[in-house]
Amino acid sequence: MLKSHSCGELNKKYAGKKVTLAGWVDRRRDHGRLIFIDLRDREGIVQVAFNPEVSDQCHKTANELRNEYVVRVSGEVTFRPPGTENPKLATGDIEIIAQDVEILNPSETPPFYINEDIEVEEGLRLKYRYLDLRRARMQANLLLRHRVVKFIRNFLEAKGFIEIETPILIKSTPEGARDYLVPSRRHAGRFYALPQSPQQLKQLLMVAGVEKYFQIARCFRDEDTRADRQPEFTQLDLEMSFIEQDDILDLFEGLFTSMVETAKPEGPAIKPFPRLTYADAMERYGTDKPDLRFGLEIGDLTDIAAQSDFSIFRSVVDKGGKIKGICAPGCATYTRKQLDELNRVVRELGAEGLITMALGTTTGSLDNLTLDMVRSVAAKFLSLGQIKEMAERLGAEMGDQLLIIAGKPEIVNVALGELRGEMGHRLKLAKPNLFAFTFIVNFPLLKRDEATGQWGPMHHPFTAPRDEDVPLLDTTPEKVRGKHYDMVCNGYEIAGGSLRIYTSHLQRKIFKLLGYSDEEVKENFGHLLEAFDYGAPPHGGVAAGIDRMVMILAGEETIREVIAFPKSQTATDLIFNAPSPVTEEQLAELHLRLREEL
Repeated sequence: MLKSHSCGELNKKYAGKKVTLAGWVDRRRDHGRLIFIDLRDREGIVQVAFNPEVSDQCHKTANELRNEYVVRVSGEVTFRPPGTENPKLATGDIEIIAQDVEILNPSETPPFYINEDIEVEEGLRLKYRYLDLRRARMQANLLLRHRVVKFIRNFLEAKGFIEIETPILIKSTPEGARDYLVPSRRHAGRFYALPQSPQQLKQLLMVAGVEKYFQIARCFRDEDTRADRQPEFTQLDLEMSFIEQDDILDLFEGLFTSMVETAKPEGPAIKPFPRLTYADAMERYGTDKPDLRFGLEIGDLTDIAAQSDFSIFRSVVDKGGKIKGICAPGCATYTRKQLDELNRVVRELGAEGLITMALGTTTGSLDNLTLDMVRSVAAKFLSLGQIKEMAERLGAEMGDQLLIIAGKPEIVNVALGELRGEMGHRLKLAKPNLFAFTFIVNFPLLKRDEATGQWGPMHHPFTAPRDEDVPLLDTTPEKVRGKHYDMVCNGYEIAGGSLRIYTSHLQRKIFKLLGYSDEEVKENFGHLLEAFDYGAPPHGGVAAGIDRMVMILAGEETIREVIAFPKSQTATDLIFNAPSPVTEEQLAELHLRLREEL
């Protein structure tokens, strides 16, 4: 090894010992007779002092050093002079008196500061990702990710799971997202697909008698990128045989509770994890991935509004619509501009508009509220009693603002859910360093495409319907609930899974309901149906997004911050300039020819 110790491991107990270190120059300070550098490696930073009285040659070499030079230094560990200690550094009590130094590699001036956590344009960071990853925050994120994956492996092994790798080159089958296709050289005109997930493969492993499988799986989906989505991502893939839904939920609650306690002990997870039905989540939070770090639950005001003289409310109720709202605490003094901003939020989601109701301008009990204190276009059509009843239902007090939407139930819920998230963000209501997990259960098995009227899977076509709802498949498919569950943390869907269909008869019935012909079923899923006829056990599983979970643990806003080499927002690799053209010879080998753009 070119070094005897890491920079970050040194402390007072090493005083008087000679060490050899290697790393990057983080900072250089020239005090004339003395030159100091902060030497950095993956484990931390330590100060090195170059004194000409100790080594004139070392001092001369130190004059040449600049930030990001790679150097090797040997010297004695000593205590810093009293008053010069640096409490911000783990090594702040000591320094190295250099006796020998070697420049292993000089460095050009980096395109951005590496030793400061400053804002840098993301495109520049991704182009020079190998420099960006040297920064302390990014090093910490990589280490956190490593610890999370290591914890998962250890936890599941102790529970009797075995890790099995599944193929990357597989068959393209219709499972939801758009596939990445790989042309075959040996089979002209035929293609592999990169896996969107190992879904069918892990079910086949259950047929194979594995019983408890997991994998840290690479998955690929040709979708538009966003803060929590990349075209290639990593998930914990898991499947079990002979289990019920609670077995998987209990396993995941234990896994993620212990993970947070280990990887982020300063940020506890609320436990036990609440379990909400899909219908309840939509009614109370307007989303199937609610952030439970704060309240602001949606309240139904329809019955109160129906008794009012407000024509907007009455018209919506007469058409079978809903009037619902949330309370924005302390926001009664919001300006017209601020309220217009909130109005735009809900209009973009299909709502007709936002009805606001300011309850006075000072805090206090609703007992002190009078009608002339209420500022709202609806106020003159409501009695004071009706206003107070609405306020009480939404948990409001004097000084709060009621935010109300009237319209179709599905639009009202979604718009208020988005508004709830917006107000939680604006008012900083989410408790920092808190991990609020919840399970969402009893999803609808199917959803109907409004344009075509065709049924599609709410999750994927392999999700089992609830036993008591199977007869409804022939009469009212929209009422069938699936054995599907999601795990949510702080407003992000972290994991999703289901108990699977494991008989070919029921699976064929679902495929037919989804509009697949017999030929399509045989071509795309024949292998799975055949496997079910050879004694498939009851089984179920779940997949958890490792990128998203590490993002939340790290307190980052995008998964790009916890992936070593992510794609940009336009799904490009800025280091390699990929995707890139290939030669005509390569295309010919793959039996492909590019069509000129029209």
